[in-house]
Amino acid sequence: MSLRADAVSTLDSWKAPTTAQDSLRHGYLGFLAAREDACARACAAGHLTASAVVLDHAGERVLLTLHPRVGRWLQLGGHCEPEDESLAAAALREAREESGIEGLTLDPEPLHLEVHPITCSLGVPTRHFDVRFLVRAPHGAEPVRSDESEDLRWWPANALPAGTEDLTELIATALDRVRAS
Repeated sequence: MSLRADAVSTLDSWKAPTTAQDSLRHGYLGFLAAREDACARACAAGHLTASAVVLDHAGERVLLTLHPRVGRWLQLGGHCEPEDESLAAAALREAREESGIEGLTLDPEPLHLEVHPITCSLGVPTRHFDVRFLVRAPHGAEPVRSDESEDLRWWPANALPAGTEDLTELIATALDRVRAS
């Protein structure tokens, strides 16, 4: 199955937690239907990306990266690569690469969707259709900052750094899923 086919299948079967998220889900499916290259970074109209809300083993802390280009604390994630077989695999790969943590486990059901404008590696304004997943770190995991980050650290899930208010819904959704499991 191609990455695009996986994205369609994943989003088609996903039960969005809110009406707003379901509306976004339909928008993503429309974009995927219109663009064969919707998962490729080269798609200047926009492209799907995959990110990971990495929680510690206890579900009390979230791992955030200080993104060098954006200058903000964000969840881990990025572009899909040609070798990625699924959006979930792309999110897990990005989490491993950016955290340096082995033994991460991923919940394959999407957690949250968000579309945001950005100028990424294409050098022109585009949009990221981000599909976000929940990832859990093993007990005692210590992150190692990669070259893709200015800083990388655990934050208490209920005391995120200033400027991350737009992550509140995403983190709350992740914590709700952990509590429900």
